[in-house]
Amino acid sequence: MSGEQAAQDSGAEDHETPEVWDVVVIGAGPAGASAAHAAAVTGRRVLLLEKAELPRYKTCGGGIIGPSRDALPPGFELPLMDRVHAVTFSLNGRLARTKRSRQMLFGLINRPDFDAGLVDAAREAGAEVRTGVTVSRVEQHGPGVPDRRTVAVVLNSGGAGAKREDETVYARAVVGADGSASRIGAHVGVKLDQVDLGLEAEIPVPASVAEDWAGRVLIDWGPLPGSYGWVFPKGDSLTVGVISARGDGGATKRYLDDFIARLGLAGFEPSVSSGHLTRCRADDSPLSRGRVLVCGDAAGLLEPWTREGISYALRSGRMAGEWAVRIAESHDAVDARRQALNYAFAVKAGLGVEMGVGRRMLTLFERRPGMLHAVLTTFPPAWRAFAGITRGKSSLAELVRTHPLARRALENVNRA
Repeated sequence: MSGEQAAQDSGAEDHETPEVWDVVVIGAGPAGASAAHAAAVTGRRVLLLEKAELPRYKTCGGGIIGPSRDALPPGFELPLMDRVHAVTFSLNGRLARTKRSRQMLFGLINRPDFDAGLVDAAREAGAEVRTGVTVSRVEQHGPGVPDRRTVAVVLNSGGAGAKREDETVYARAVVGADGSASRIGAHVGVKLDQVDLGLEAEIPVPASVAEDWAGRVLIDWGPLPGSYGWVFPKGDSLTVGVISARGDGGATKRYLDDFIARLGLAGFEPSVSSGHLTRCRADDSPLSRGRVLVCGDAAGLLEPWTREGISYALRSGRMAGEWAVRIAESHDAVDARRQALNYAFAVKAGLGVEMGVGRRMLTLFERRPGMLHAVLTTFPPAWRAFAGITRGKSSLAELVRTHPLARRALENVNRA
């Protein structure tokens, strides 16, 4: 056989049996990096794809509560900008009252540093990381898929002005963690029940102003139904934001402008002004399709009342990575389906229960924000419950399950 013929045969063989990763994770935020880490520590071959170059900015308050800390990779050092020991609550700028704690309630991070650290942890666990690549679609059937155990992940050619063929990578299992506007979520068929608009400004401030905020955050219950604003101190800057239901962006923008002016911060130029849509899944929304799982924002997993998403991303990402390994090991569609259903059950039994309570809390907050403010600021057990939740000692679901008064209040909301 000639050398040319051997090369042709070798190329044909490579084409017929492409390289297949055990797990491909799409999106390198907290959910995706956690999934990649969880899969890689098992020794499987894991590829983590991210369309942006890291580090990159994300619209996010950056609060790290107890459940987030508990879900971090072992040994992960949080790049904390501040440690919160006090919360000032106000009702649309009125009736401000500060509650303090000897123990740290939660920590504050900048998302670029936090996300990059999680990606480094995944890489150290053995995952390969590729940035600057966009996934256009995934295929589980058709001529581009070698066999029924394989998912084809098609990457956009990118490259301004350059014509290149799309690249395809192959996996035994795929985890979609590509954010709230997820293409993988669309592939799975994720259904949304609640969409909110968050607006945020990063405002550099003088040292004298920063000192006034050190160790303390502000939560302002806003003028729009279900809305609230926040001030999170991060060294020499303040993260100031508001969130409310999507539908009247102008009203949300006015709330932010009024909020900043009321705080005496209108004279400082923001270094970043940004917006972001948060999306909560419907109860019956799927979390998988074939060998593809979704987690974090891509699955619509976040707390409906506070719209806190980091802990949901970390926890669901870790679970998705663990079950993706089991799906990768499945030799037929029946077993893969069984593992995907087990993942969905685990998510719904934990995060899903918390989301259900959060929805009821949001309904109560929309109807009676003044009552909620009064309870949190004047009723010591309510403050202790809030502090326990932020520290990770309890959860909203546990609070309702173990405290008859809280349970009756939410039951009355459902009957109203």
